[in-house]
Amino acid sequence: MVPIKAKITKKTKENDRVVTLEFDVKMPNAIPGQFVMLWLPGMEEKPMSISETSPRLSLTIADAGAASKKMTECKAGDVLHLRGPLGKGFTKKGKRWLMVGGGYGFAPLRYMARVGKDDGKEVEAVLGARSKNALLLPAKCKMHVTTDDGSEGVKGNVIVEMDRILKEKKFDCVYSCGPEKMMKAVAECAKRHGVESQLLVERYMKCGFGVCGHCSMGQFISCVDGPMIRGEDALKNPEFGILHKDKAGRAVNW
Repeated sequence: MVPIKAKITKKTKENDRVVTLEFDVKMPNAIPGQFVMLWLPGMEEKPMSISETSPRLSLTIADAGAASKKMTECKAGDVLHLRGPLGKGFTKKGKRWLMVGGGYGFAPLRYMARVGKDDGKEVEAVLGARSKNALLLPAKCKMHVTTDDGSEGVKGNVIVEMDRILKEKKFDCVYSCGPEKMMKAVAECAKRHGVESQLLVERYMKCGFGVCGHCSMGQFISCVDGPMIRGEDALKNPEFGILHKDKAGRAVNW
């Protein structure tokens, strides 16, 4: 749990507000879905999903606030600090996998897709965003793209495309990451088709190891019980897709 220094070795611009940073850190035991707590001196720690570990650790960061904005402005040679890997990631299920991601939530799914392809799995992915400019770089698998404005791929949201795909082909598991309300719809869609789903519920984490309880969703503590939670369990949680905690710890509607 002691932070280590991590030097940026490569920076890739994904889109207008998202970058991927590769560090001089090897994390071979990390699995897709886990995260690290990333710290830039002078700013607060931020949880970041692991977006790749081969050949070294990569984190995909969106300009979503003061701390993350500073992180996206970092360049090769800059040094940050991190703790991890933390949390519980995805588990492998069957031979056919469908990834369903929204916006920059697609980053850990891209990592999972690569692991699946390396293991000989049949992998497809649905990636959705508001527009073409908000999409991440594609995964190395069959891709289905949706945008709200129709500027790339199918016009509409990921659920319409996911539903169509599941009607046409049998999958063993659906893996999802993105806005929580989107993931609730993903879990419901997977349930209708009789397919297991695994979701990454990444709530506002402060400590990363279950002490502060800030990232709770009912009795589920995202940083230690998750972030991965099975869709059927998430749908039983009374707060899932409905309530979350703001920076002050107050319960507010999504």
